[in-house]
Amino acid sequence: MFDVKEIREEFPILRKRVHNKPLCYLDNGASAQKPQRVLDAINRTYSSEYANVHRGLHFLSNTATDRFEAVREKIQGFLGAKSSDEIVFTSGTTEGINLISHGWAENNLSEGDEIILSVMEHHANIVPWHFLRVKKGIVLKWVEPRSDGSLPAEDILRAITPNTKLIAITHMSNVLGSIVDVKTVCKSKLTKNIPVLIDGSQAAVHMKINVCDIGCDFYTITGHKLYGPSGSGAVYIARDRMEEMQPFMGGGSMIDEVKLDTVTFNVAPHKFEAGTPGIVEMIGLGAAIDFIQDIGMDNISEHEIELTNYAQVELNQLSWLSIQGSCQGKGAIFSFNMEGLAHPHDISTILDRKGVAVRAGQHCAQPLMDHLGVKASCRASFAMYNSQSEVDILVKSLKDCYEMFN
Repeated sequence: MFDVKEIREEFPILRKRVHNKPLCYLDNGASAQKPQRVLDAINRTYSSEYANVHRGLHFLSNTATDRFEAVREKIQGFLGAKSSDEIVFTSGTTEGINLISHGWAENNLSEGDEIILSVMEHHANIVPWHFLRVKKGIVLKWVEPRSDGSLPAEDILRAITPNTKLIAITHMSNVLGSIVDVKTVCKSKLTKNIPVLIDGSQAAVHMKINVCDIGCDFYTITGHKLYGPSGSGAVYIARDRMEEMQPFMGGGSMIDEVKLDTVTFNVAPHKFEAGTPGIVEMIGLGAAIDFIQDIGMDNISEHEIELTNYAQVELNQLSWLSIQGSCQGKGAIFSFNMEGLAHPHDISTILDRKGVAVRAGQHCAQPLMDHLGVKASCRASFAMYNSQSEVDILVKSLKDCYEMFN
């Protein structure tokens, strides 16, 4: 049984007081807090098991290698991939998408080929494609969300033309909370021969993911949003797409042989992991995934759906609050403004004085901000350890803020 009070006990930082108020941490869309199990794994690795991985042959190196490589199978299970060889370690989704851009798209797309993107993408799923637009003349085609913030699969599929060579889409908006039906996109006969990349940085935190069931070619995740360390992450790459890729970075670990006149590469996935990896970071991510799996993603999702529904009702009662994204089935993210009353930075600062941590700004989604006609917004984003009482704290703090500016 899911008990949010017991869950909260696993996170030491949630006992912290801020400005003499209990911390109400609602900035999980940016980065989640870490359970004790992750902190212990990091400390244990550095204090008693650390060495560089692969080829060390001594005890500490073998131990670190075993711990490090075991994470690949944990991520395989977490994402429902067929093989751990389809999991490439990264520092997060930004590196993962850049890997696909440089390692796959640059070698398989030509001038005039089209990439379909949505206006609500994070910059990490926009900027790498602009690099290709400039370098190779790739055409970027944009699909806008509807007025309620939703992005139906049919709108994405309607944008397909004979020149479409890639669809790169978020699974869940980091601003609107909108969840995209990526399975329908991937399973459509219209995309039979079109690779689909999914940015799962937000979605993988809140729902069970099975890449085989979805049918995607690429799926990226970010460790620090999954209760793991910063600098950890992974990308699922379907085996047939891996065979079409070239390494993005060169250096140690990704090579087979290096000669003065030639170089041959290691086998996948290692050929895409150049240099000394984030050993401790990935081991920490493995501990975070164990933690999530032990609780059960279905249990987490059920709790967060209830929390989202409660927050939606409570926030909608604030007539002076403008909320971006109101579609049915949205995830636990709420972006909002007090139009004409206060700048989001001022709102965030006042909330902070009440112990409430939210994000303010453009949330690395400037095209979406332009589309919505706002310069910035505040964002409250929830996690497994948040409670309905924290929604009440947020609402009360917003009311206090409104009274201050009104």
